Amino acid sequence: MAKSAVRYICSNCGAVSLKYQGKCFECQSWGTLVESRVEPEESVRGRRSSAPAAPRTQRLLDVEPSEFRRHTTGIGELDRVLGGGLMQASAVLVGGEPGIGKSTLMLQLAPRMAPAKVLYISGEESPNQIRERAKRLSIAAENLLLLPEVNLERIIAAIEHEKPALVIIDSIQTVHSEEYQSSAGTITQIRECAALLIRKTKQLNVVLMIIGHITKEGALAGPKALEHMVDTVLQFEGEGYQRYRIIRSVKNRFGSTNEIGVFRMEENGLEEVANPSEFFISGRMSGVPGNSILAGIEGSRALLVEVQALVSKTGYAMPQRISTGFDLKRMSIILAVLEKRLGMQTWGQDVFVKITGGLKLVEPAADLAVAAAIASGLANLPVDASTVCCGEIGLSGELRAVSDSERRIREAAHLGFRRIVLPEANTRELKPSLKKLPIAITGSRTLQDALSHLGIA
Repeated sequence: MAKSAVRYICSNCGAVSLKYQGKCFECQSWGTLVESRVEPEESVRGRRSSAPAAPRTQRLLDVEPSEFRRHTTGIGELDRVLGGGLMQASAVLVGGEPGIGKSTLMLQLAPRMAPAKVLYISGEESPNQIRERAKRLSIAAENLLLLPEVNLERIIAAIEHEKPALVIIDSIQTVHSEEYQSSAGTITQIRECAALLIRKTKQLNVVLMIIGHITKEGALAGPKALEHMVDTVLQFEGEGYQRYRIIRSVKNRFGSTNEIGVFRMEENGLEEVANPSEFFISGRMSGVPGNSILAGIEGSRALLVEVQALVSKTGYAMPQRISTGFDLKRMSIILAVLEKRLGMQTWGQDVFVKITGGLKLVEPAADLAVAAAIASGLANLPVDASTVCCGEIGLSGELRAVSDSERRIREAAHLGFRRIVLPEANTRELKPSLKKLPIAITGSRTLQDALSHLGIA
């Protein structure tokens, strides 16, 4: 019998190497090569029967439509992130820091699926530990079935026997199959176990929720193919010691991506935050230089977010540039535009930027709010407390149009702000209903004009 070959697979990019080395030759990551055993091609060919018949193809116009059903969870913020609820026969991958609330959220789902059965596969906790958590959270789910098991073949047998409506795997890193010699948590085990679980649950029309560990960099542990195999990827943001939790939809085949849900961790588990905008701007201090309010868009929701910047004289030869919740490279570009186009001297100054609430801003419209906060700190002049802003900054100092300006304006007016500063291109074709709102809409062509409207320059 031929021996299985040993290969080393990069957990970051999936590149395969014949021998172990400290750094991956493809993505240049250190310490990411994991040993994996590959069955020889001769053994695979020996098990193959005759060549399979050619599959039957089908024209696109001949495909009959099928009705997909959603099951609303009753947790509004989670339904929003999922695109309206749990889709039938879908696979959802949930990741986040240890202790941030992944298992708590899964446990809260169980009674909301009643009377349908929920099968909770626990590879990390005993049934008694899960029972104690449910007791602490005041959860009484008669439809919840517990199975402390890590063997894939036994898990599949339990799913086929019980035929639940929802299967929760906690976590995929603990599951292993006897067909592979590698230990649980390796790339081969994670990829193959997840693929078989997804295939089986889709055949049985079962919703599959997979909890996954994350690396120290904050990415989901395991092969990147794991994220491609599932239908939806949900990522917990924030720290375990903070009260608030943010769930972001990184991938969703049945809804919009970059949608967020905001929760608050209480004694009874995760509770929804009804108005996230009030949460992100609560506790702000007016009249303090270095603060600005962004009218942002996350998925299909308009949010007002406070952006803070601290600018101080450096004591080092190289000034510090630190950003929390905002891309550091984009911050460096904004600093260069402020210095080159507006003459603001940023050299010799430490610049610290923070997005309050633990939110990570990705959209280009956040540029103006970050620039306003930094310019306010440099000039030691506070931004007008009744004004919000949004806009993408070009390298020439111009403001470029942003998307969904109507929702930004309505959210700012709803929370009582009296003025919104945005690119001039977004003010040319405003609906008449927007002009009736109790908020002044100011368009600016350049960053210099926008800062003057914000009361800085």
